[in-house]
Amino acid sequence: MRRIHPVILCGGSGTRLWPLSRTLLPKQFLPLTGTRTMLQDTALRLAGLCDATGPVLVSHVDHRFLVAEQLREVATEPAMHLLEPEGRNTAPAIAAAAICVSGQDADALLLILPSDHAIHDVPRFHEAVAKAAALAAKGRLVTFGIVPASPAAGYGYIRRGSPEAGATQAFAVAEFVEKPDEARARAFLKRGDYYWNSGMFLFGARRYIDELRRFRPDIVAAVEAAVLKGTRDLDFLRLDAGEFGRCPAESVDYAVMERTRDASVVAADIGWSDVGSWSALWELEPKDPLGNSVRGDVYLDQVSGCYVRAEERLVAAVGVRDLVIVETDDAVLVAHKDSTQDVKQAVEHLKASKRDEHISHRRVYRPWGYYETLDEGIGFQVKRLMVKPASRISLQRHRRRAEHWVVVSGRAKVTRGNEVMTLGANESTYIPIGEKHRLENVGADPLFVIEVQSGDYLGEDDIERFDDDYRRT
Repeated sequence: MRRIHPVILCGGSGTRLWPLSRTLLPKQFLPLTGTRTMLQDTALRLAGLCDATGPVLVSHVDHRFLVAEQLREVATEPAMHLLEPEGRNTAPAIAAAAICVSGQDADALLLILPSDHAIHDVPRFHEAVAKAAALAAKGRLVTFGIVPASPAAGYGYIRRGSPEAGATQAFAVAEFVEKPDEARARAFLKRGDYYWNSGMFLFGARRYIDELRRFRPDIVAAVEAAVLKGTRDLDFLRLDAGEFGRCPAESVDYAVMERTRDASVVAADIGWSDVGSWSALWELEPKDPLGNSVRGDVYLDQVSGCYVRAEERLVAAVGVRDLVIVETDDAVLVAHKDSTQDVKQAVEHLKASKRDEHISHRRVYRPWGYYETLDEGIGFQVKRLMVKPASRISLQRHRRRAEHWVVVSGRAKVTRGNEVMTLGANESTYIPIGEKHRLENVGADPLFVIEVQSGDYLGEDDIERFDDDYRRT
C-alpha cells in the first residue's frame, strides 16, 4: 500500500481578512472559526486518515516558530518542515516537498492541503481522499472538486468529463475555468457538471515532478538546486535563498493541472470553505434569529444580517444591516458584506502610505513568547514582554537605545554585561546603550516584564545578536 504524505502549505497573506489577518500573523494562524487556529484544524483533521504519515509543512521562514508552536499545542509532530525564503506560489512549494519526500519514499503519494480552509464533514473528506489515492496510485493527478452550494463567482471552477472506471463520483477533468461572472456561475450551477476548484490535490510525488519537468523544467531545476543547497536549522530545512529566489512564481494549477492529460476530479461534498472573505466567514458562523454573527463584547440594537467581531473593546451597532464590523487593538473595519472582497484595497493603501497596520498587531509573537506595544512617542516606547518558561531572548545589544526592565510577575534571570542577576516581581534593572544583555525566564510560570525604551531610534532592526537559541541573525 502506497503511503499518503500530507503536505500543508502555510503560505498566503489573507489580506481580505484584514484587520485581523496581518503579514506577520496571517489568517491560517488565527482562530477564525472556533477555538483552534485554521492550521491546527487542518492538522487535526488528518487524524484517522488511512495510510497517512505525519504532515510535511511548507512555510515562510518568518513563520517557522509560529507554525512549530501551534502544532506543538495540538500534539502534532511534523514529519518535515521546509522553509521558503520568499513566496513563489504553490508549484515550487509542492515541488520542494515532492523532492524531499520522494527521497525517503519513492512511492509516496502527496495530499496537498492549504492551511487556511474550513472542512466541516471530516469523515466525507477522508472518503474523498481514499478515492483520490486509488486514482493517484494509477498515475492520475487528482484534484478535489467541491459540489457547489451556490452560484459563487469568487471561485475557479472545474468541469467534469467522463467517469473514471471503477470509482464513484470521480471523473476525468474536461476543463478548468477561471472565476466566472455571476451569470456564468448560475449557468454552471444549473448544469450540474461543474465544481468549485478547492485547491486541494493528491498525486504521486515523482509523478508530479515528472509532469512539472515536462511543462516547467525551469521550476524543477531551481527547486532541486534550492533543496540541494538547503541547510538544516534546528528541526527545519531552509531552502537556499539564492536558488529559490530565481525560481519562477507559478501556481500548481497553471504549471501542471491545466496542462496534464491525466487530471482527475473527485466530487467532494464535505462542508468546505476557503474562508476567503469576511462574508464567507459570516456564512460559516452560527447566527442569531436576525442573521447576525457575533464574536466578543458586542451590543446590537435593531441590527440584522451583520458580522460583528470585537477583539479588545466593546462594539455597539444600532440600526444597521448587512455590515461587517471588525475591531482590533489598532484598527477597525466597517464594510458592506457585498464589498468584503475589496478589503485588500485598504491594505494596499496602508502599504502605499508606509503604515504598518497591515504588517503586525500590537502583539508580535516571537519564539520565546511575545511583546506588545503599550505606548510610544518621540524618543520613547513602552512594551510588555511575555517570556515562556525555560525560554530566553538572544544575547544582544542596541546601538541607539537604552532599556529599563521592570518585572511584573515571574522570575527573571538577567545578563547585563558581566553581571548576572535574578529579579522578581517589582524589581528592575537598566540596560545602557551598547551594553550586552539577555532576559531569561527561570520560573515555572510565564514571565511578564515592562520594557521602557529610550533613544533616538527604536526600530526592531537595531538588534545585534551574539548568541541565540533560535539561530536568528
